[in-house]
Amino acid sequence: MTTRPASGQKIWISTAQVANKVLLLARTTPAEETGKRTHGLTLFYTDLDRRHVEVREIDKMGRKAVDSNQLFFDALPVPVADRIGEEGHGFDYILHGINPERILVGAEAIGLGRAALLRATAYAKQRVVFGRPIGQNQGIQHPLARHWMELEAADLMVFRAAALYDAGKPCGAEANAAKFLGAEAALATCQSAVTTHGGMGYAKEFHVERYLREAMIARLAPVSAEMILNFIGEKVLGLPRSY
Repeated sequence: MTTRPASGQKIWISTAQVANKVLLLARTTPAEETGKRTHGLTLFYTDLDRRHVEVREIDKMGRKAVDSNQLFFDALPVPVADRIGEEGHGFDYILHGINPERILVGAEAIGLGRAALLRATAYAKQRVVFGRPIGQNQGIQHPLARHWMELEAADLMVFRAAALYDAGKPCGAEANAAKFLGAEAALATCQSAVTTHGGMGYAKEFHVERYLREAMIARLAPVSAEMILNFIGEKVLGLPRSY
């Protein structure tokens, strides 16, 4: 058989509004014939034929520069020639990209946090209330100082994970930790950036409300904070699997 039909659905697919190709993970061996659910999956890079694929865009709170979508596949013809690697090993290839994705998201989150921190500190220096800049008040100054340290610490974990990955060494724990720490630091920093601006933090004019919306994506994707904690608990600390 030179062509196989693929049916199914997937949510949170980027750029499907304009894409003409799709990276597709499809089951080519029935699950009951494999010893493990992740076996028998094959990776393809094939045409996004809209006669067989319905694309629905998701209206999001942030990340407006990139469209996100739900895809519904109805007997999409997939040529065997579009296969990537060996049949049945697609999930292994997907796993290979998971660690650098987590490292990248951690780095993105840190950059966002730093942008928010710059705006918050600039505002705290120039906003004068009762004859003194609000940044002179420890209630404003201390949270911002803490966020600088949190962002720098997360950045070190990102570089540690990236160095391990580049060296071809195991980096699952470090990559997950980098994503977790970067996302947590960014979200906390963006929240403080809004409150530092007071009521004006809610105004689009100062951008920090947008940073707060954007920070949520790193907290949620590509894996939740809770699943990272599960991974660290089980794989690093050797605790019993909790789910």
